[in-house]
Amino acid sequence: MGARVTIVLNDGNAEKLRNLQAKMIKSSSKSVSFSHVLNLILEEGLKKHKV
Repeated sequence: MGARVTIVLNDGNAEKLRNLQAKMIKSSSKSVSFSHVLNLILEEGLKKHKV
């Protein structure tokens, strides 16, 4: 389990993440948490910045 962190997302980014979450849920037989989706997107972004 990771660290619990509070963040504030603007409405546009939150909606994009929720839409991605919905697509992932539709294509999977398992539940997909918002945190999981956010972590996937963060990992991709950090790889692009080579962090």
